[in-house]
Amino acid sequence: MSYVPRLKQKYQEEIVSALIKEFDYKTVMQVPRLLKISLNQGLGKTAITDKKVIDQGIEEMTTISGQRAVSTKSKKDISNFKLRKGMPIGVRVTLRGEKMYEFLDRLISASIPRIRDFRGINDKGFDGRGNFSFGITEQIIFPEIDIDKISKIQGMDITFVTSATTDKEALSLLKAFGFPFKNQNN
Repeated sequence: MSYVPRLKQKYQEEIVSALIKEFDYKTVMQVPRLLKISLNQGLGKTAITDKKVIDQGIEEMTTISGQRAVSTKSKKDISNFKLRKGMPIGVRVTLRGEKMYEFLDRLISASIPRIRDFRGINDKGFDGRGNFSFGITEQIIFPEIDIDKISKIQGMDITFVTSATTDKEALSLLKAFGFPFKNQNN
């Protein structure tokens, strides 16, 4: 038998039927699903002056996500920041399929509980079309990162793209996966 990630199996066996009951969907195809998870890390001024910062960012993001990260390049010149068009200024990776579910599992069960003074993730990060974004201030919450090898604490943005048409549907989907939101009562 082939391996199926834990949260993918949970989605197929439990979450689909729960969402069908909650929103009165007519078919299984109407049930919202997670399409991709995008991780983005802007490395700022240090990336312009020191090229090793980009390489280190790519290495860290690859370790965190389990998939090769790529550098993002600036779209225009900004003279005040000594920035030229095409200079690498950040790192990003997009996860789909099995790796997406694996990352989500590690994020919910191991990484988010390691955030200092954690009281839940704010549910204000929805965009109106069923996608959710939130920021992490330190990359050291991920157990894959070796704290001794870190030269600078960097934050990152994580975006969940779903097939949900409303924020309420996306919120229910993410809650069903076990995402720790602050306001669990709504």
